[in-house]
Amino acid sequence: MNPYLITPALLAGFAAHLRAEERSAGTISKYLCDMRAFAGWLDGRPAEKALTAAWREYLLESGCCPVTVNGKLTAVNAFFRFAGWEGCRVHFLKLQRQLFREDSRELTRAEYQRLLSTAQARGQERLALLIETICSTGIRVSEVPYITLEAARQGRAEIALKGKRRVILLPERLCRKLKKYAKTKKIASGELFITKSGRGVSRKQIWAEMKALCAAANVAESKVFPHNLRHLFARCYYRVSRDVAGLADVLGHSSIETTRIYLISTGAEHARQLEQLGLVT
Repeated sequence: MNPYLITPALLAGFAAHLRAEERSAGTISKYLCDMRAFAGWLDGRPAEKALTAAWREYLLESGCCPVTVNGKLTAVNAFFRFAGWEGCRVHFLKLQRQLFREDSRELTRAEYQRLLSTAQARGQERLALLIETICSTGIRVSEVPYITLEAARQGRAEIALKGKRRVILLPERLCRKLKKYAKTKKIASGELFITKSGRGVSRKQIWAEMKALCAAANVAESKVFPHNLRHLFARCYYRVSRDVAGLADVLGHSSIETTRIYLISTGAEHARQLEQLGLVT
């Protein structure tokens, strides 16, 4: 009898395991979502390596891109490791290194400025300052709670997530804006980006408010999400410093290869570089 049945009790245990590993709430939510999707596809069948491989192919045939498929396999393989079902794990899809990024995903500096000015014109002071804070520091949206009044006064924020600690320096001009905002909103201490009830603004709310700006700012929705501000920060930082290792430290990357992904040029830039070679007579 094959004992490899995915049950609600096992999924609950998996969630507890992820919390014990200090995984972020976003990661835990994604892993559980992917696991439920896999269990739903199994439709009561016990897990096995052949079926996991079949699910991988099913995802590809359904239109999922290879990166997305590998992301889902990360969750499933992590569950198998937790459950002790090592024989059910499958290999990831092999990906060719991406040479350039799609233009439809690239947020330009001009578009960023339009988002800021549109938010300000609409009286969305918190959103405008939040966008500016993420883009001028390169923080992740999950790190927004570490932007406190104390951090603005010190010019640095100490971030502790996923068992890692790093210090983010805040530009002096940003600190002045943050302190002025705190005074206006009568925030005496703690988090600066909070709701009327005093709770930290959620990731979901940040996404929704940013997406709502797109039409008014004339910026494609495909370009507007918090992590793309982090990408814009990385490109601007590299143009000034030309220091990949230093950028990796600022972004909190453990591998420079991860940082390199942030610096991939767009298709249009790649095409211009090819034209400049002058090899077609």
